[in-house]
Amino acid sequence: MRSKSALVLAASLLAACSTSKPDNAKPDSLATAQSDSVRLIVSSSGFVQPEAVRYDPDQDVYFVGNWGTGDYGAKDNNGYISRVNPEGIVERPRFIAGGTGGVTLHSPRGMYIVGDTLWVVDTDGVRGFNRRTGAPLATVDFSTYKLGFLNDIAAGPDALYLTDTGTNTIYRIAGGKVTVALQDKALGGPNGITWDAAGRRFIVVPYGGDSVIFAWTAGNKTLIVAGRSTSNKYDGVEVLSGDRILASSQGDSSLHVFTGGTGRPIIHTGGAPADIAVDTKRNRAAVPFVDRNLVEIWQLPSR
Repeated sequence: MRSKSALVLAASLLAACSTSKPDNAKPDSLATAQSDSVRLIVSSSGFVQPEAVRYDPDQDVYFVGNWGTGDYGAKDNNGYISRVNPEGIVERPRFIAGGTGGVTLHSPRGMYIVGDTLWVVDTDGVRGFNRRTGAPLATVDFSTYKLGFLNDIAAGPDALYLTDTGTNTIYRIAGGKVTVALQDKALGGPNGITWDAAGRRFIVVPYGGDSVIFAWTAGNKTLIVAGRSTSNKYDGVEVLSGDRILASSQGDSSLHVFTGGTGRPIIHTGGAPADIAVDTKRNRAAVPFVDRNLVEIWQLPSR
């Protein structure tokens, strides 16, 4: 899918990563940056199985959730969240860390910001942290439910909603209480979820199934196909300006943009992209790679 020139460019960038600023020289340094800002590669030093990124436009920073060492399903309290500036420099590698400052955090997945609370999906529930200080604020208990793989989270006007990829479930959290909002095999292993304010709906992308993504309205039991592209195994999803939807696909290691119901790959990442974030001020996407211990930041096309 890449052109020869693109392959040469990618090779030169990776070479710059290994020669210009070695990881052991400065853990929070930017490994390399292209002069035309097509791609910034964040230093892999300090990241351990990074699965999700969330952009905070107010503070102008990225939060990067790391599973840490060991199995993602283990309740080992060694997960952490890094604070990264918009140019990819890791300002605080362990801004929120399991076992530190009263924090419990096993394997952080999807994140969403509501007010000053950073809501984080974890192995066994959902946890809230102060997005400015990192202090723990709340824990939502899921012990009464048989969980598969809690994954991503988003806030609608009335509540928080999160996906369980392993059980084809969307949960609702309101007033600290958890209920099942939708459970349907048609979800196809729901992975990423985000709120589409303009459409007054959620966008949900499946990890399994075919090449479609869904629109869903809370309280409704029906899924509507919002778009179809050329790949599958979708992970993260964000709504862009101009009624466009951006989704990461592990099926072809690409970022896909959907316009008018039709999707197409726009960036080939060369890895398995996980839960993405969009810098709305610079029109960039931050893309984590669990198996590469790496986060890339890509400039997005304007259309």
